[in-house]
Amino acid sequence: MSRRTVRLAPLLLVAGVIAACGGGDGDGDEEPVTLPPGCEQVEAPAPEQVDLERPKRLRPPPPGTVAAVQTSCGEFEIELDSSRSPKTTASFAHLVDEDVYDGIAFHRIVPDFVIQGGDPRGDGTGGAGYFVDEPPPADTEYTRGTVAMAKTEVEPPGRSGSQFFVVAGADAGLPPDYALLGEVSGGFGVVRRIAELGDPASGQTGTPLTPVVIDSIALG
Repeated sequence: MSRRTVRLAPLLLVAGVIAACGGGDGDGDEEPVTLPPGCEQVEAPAPEQVDLERPKRLRPPPPGTVAAVQTSCGEFEIELDSSRSPKTTASFAHLVDEDVYDGIAFHRIVPDFVIQGGDPRGDGTGGAGYFVDEPPPADTEYTRGTVAMAKTEVEPPGRSGSQFFVVAGADAGLPPDYALLGEVSGGFGVVRRIAELGDPASGQTGTPLTPVVIDSIALG
């Protein structure tokens, strides 16, 4: 069964400090972006519609499971925190199995703050078609390398769909409202590389200077 449908998915995720970024159409006269070493020039993916049903049973991945995120700027790894976030990691693993993340761009890149992706629509308003709720531990801190799920400001703490963010700065300074996914366990240089490609002039909107695309995510 295809994960693509014509039915509109709910408008979820990414508001507040982890905010959506609108697509900025340029006038075609922009100077070419100099890519950091290790990045490939790629086209922005076309918006897609994903409308999955939430599985009746979501099984968290075994402790120590690592998600290898292959991007147009290289690969980084996320060690999933299935012990503290069984629902969140189970849902993420399901979305990986459904190839939801393949060919999706990082739609929001804020240097020294976060890189954010996982939206099939590519504009910060899309999701997978369902959500899970799992408030993070009260002592959760979003420091360098933390990976968590994005949500709208009006949604309850710990709600997540498909969008996730990686903290690229020393400390994002966020309250413990965002479902914890795990920590970058390898390739943090790739995260820094991607973070260089956010437009400083766009502020917290985080408009990318050039597309950075997730080729695939594999669990191991």
